[in-house]
Amino acid sequence: MKKAGILNRHLAGALAELGHGDGVLVCDAGMPVPDGPRVVDLAFRAGVPSFAEVVEGLLAELVVEGATAATEVREANPGAAALLSRHFPDLAYVPHDDLKSLSHRSRLVVRTGEARPYANVLLRCGVFF
Repeated sequence: MKKAGILNRHLAGALAELGHGDGVLVCDAGMPVPDGPRVVDLAFRAGVPSFAEVVEGLLAELVVEGATAATEVREANPGAAALLSRHFPDLAYVPHDDLKSLSHRSRLVVRTGEARPYANVLLRCGVFF
């Protein structure tokens, strides 16, 4: 058994399969999950695990070359907006409906237990070299 990093075997396996340019949608419990991408649902109960915990855990495991969030996050969820701007200084913003459309091209969806609105981000994988 792993003693460090991500222990959830479904998430660890899905991350290992990602390549350069693949999309990963990290979403709150209310975001519609698109058909098609692999889904790892981490939601245990409202707020557990939090969006911040999942994003920070994924960033310890992934190289991310870009990120996109909903424009609405800045006003509707300042905590998530601050977290995203801290981790992604070049964060792109699109309307929430466009983010939902873009999520259909993701290779992986990671659903958190977050219960606050617009706690969603689409990550674009990079390479470590």
